[in-house]
Amino acid sequence: MKAIVLREFGGPEQLRYEEVPDPTPGRGEVVVRLKAAALNRRDYFITINQYPGIRLPAIPGSDGAGIVAAVGEGVDNVAVGSEVVINPTLNWGDNPRVQGPDFQILGVPTDGTYAQLVKVPAENVYPKPEYLTWEEAAALPLAALTAYRALITRGRLQPGETVFIPGIGGGVATFLLQIAVAAGARVFVSSRSDEKIERALQLGATGGVNVNSEKWVKELQARMEGQADLCVDSVGGDTFSQLIRITKPGGRIVTFGATRGPVPNLVMPLIFLKQLDILGSTMGNAEEFEQMLSFFQKHEIRPVIDRSFPLEQASEAVKRMQAGDQFGKILLEIPE
Repeated sequence: MKAIVLREFGGPEQLRYEEVPDPTPGRGEVVVRLKAAALNRRDYFITINQYPGIRLPAIPGSDGAGIVAAVGEGVDNVAVGSEVVINPTLNWGDNPRVQGPDFQILGVPTDGTYAQLVKVPAENVYPKPEYLTWEEAAALPLAALTAYRALITRGRLQPGETVFIPGIGGGVATFLLQIAVAAGARVFVSSRSDEKIERALQLGATGGVNVNSEKWVKELQARMEGQADLCVDSVGGDTFSQLIRITKPGGRIVTFGATRGPVPNLVMPLIFLKQLDILGSTMGNAEEFEQMLSFFQKHEIRPVIDRSFPLEQASEAVKRMQAGDQFGKILLEIPE
């Protein structure tokens, strides 16, 4: 089969389009012939050796959708020819609240979806939502699951609450917006791009601010007519310190990433005097993946697709993601 292989570190330029052996399913496993795959930020960090548990050579990619091509012994939940979407959470463990010590994400160290075929446990494939295209289905798994857990499970979002999502434009942030709007929240966003803020408004955001303004926090609070019940953050850095001010007393902040690095000069009294809940979140368990799919189908939410690249152009796709120019998910078209 054709696949994208990383054999040495050094950035997206090291991703090679190669011929590799087809995977064979073992007991309890299936092989899926992929129709489309999607990118996540972890794919870039893997290319520069800034992710735990990397073993080379490796085939990256956590997200994908396709048709079951082969099943191993003991598989009875899915048959050859089934149209499926893949849950990239591997070995979550028995505690739904937190992942166990064997937890992994599909795509390094386990070979992933930047390929024509991928082998996964049979329990990790779910029926593809019929209303979605192959590209839309492939865009869902990691980012939509992360957003769903952060908002619904950890964030305990309620209808009518005010939600703030900094850094709108990436895959997870866009899903956060769509889920929160569908759940009946008032959603506000921020970006350094007026164009991205405008697109967020078209998706149902109530308002947004450009963080290039020195007074963006005051502008945001004025548009909110107060403070946020819930902030969901993947930015970290200086932005996180501002979230402490933006969140109302007794409110919640959920963090699942830190693209701008460590948080400097955090004013601790603002956390404990305001009785804030600071909550960490990572990916999600199998039950949450199923709940996420049901939520998307109930509300007929369609993922926002930024751009699709042929599989052999995976390097260029990852570079676009890293540049931060996208709005929504970046896809890879898998050849027949």
